[in-house]
Amino acid sequence: MFPLDLWDASLILAITAMILLTLSIMFSPYYGKVNILINKKRLKNASLAFSALFLITVAIRIITIIFML
Repeated sequence: MFPLDLWDASLILAITAMILLTLSIMFSPYYGKVNILINKKRLKNASLAFSALFLITVAIRIITIIFML
């Protein structure tokens, strides 16, 4: 087993947020005709939530760097 630290969690959140944001754009009605039944509002909200969590982890890392100086 390996420990999951803040750096790993931040990386996972960033990758997940980018994937969800890309999917929410691809499934938008302006991109093209897509015949997949997905709740686009829920997908967009999930992508924004993961993006916010990623930004929170970045802020925590910046704060720890500032206090280490």
